[in-house]
Amino acid sequence: VQLVESGGGLAQPGGSLRLSCEVSGEPFSTTSMSWFRQAPGKGREWVSTITPDNTIYLKDSGKGRFTASRDNSKNTHYLHMSGLKTEDPAMYYCTAGSDCFGGSYCGAPRGQGTQVTVSS
Repeated sequence: VQLVESGGGLAQPGGSLRLSCEVSGEPFSTTSMSWFRQAPGKGREWVSTITPDNTIYLKDSGKGRFTASRDNSKNTHYLHMSGLKTEDPAMYYCTAGSDCFGGSYCGAPRGQGTQVTVSS
């Protein structure tokens, strides 16, 4: 499976970003997709999971601010982030299947990730 993340960048506190993850080599429409993040010097932190039937699970700190979506016609998974806070900066990665599902163990990143920076 190949995962290509994009959409990160610099946002102001309270701002928004939409991250994208393009997936190939995986039966995307029947695969759960997750996002996790890793800040310098910290461990991997699960952010969200979306199942094939569009059930969404979110880390408590992201509820009300983040949501996930998927476009099966584009084999692309999204993380919509709003109300960005100073604790959100990290490299964000997507992953597939049982990896990181619903907050379970997140394995090593398989894509290059996309950097999110929050600063005024």
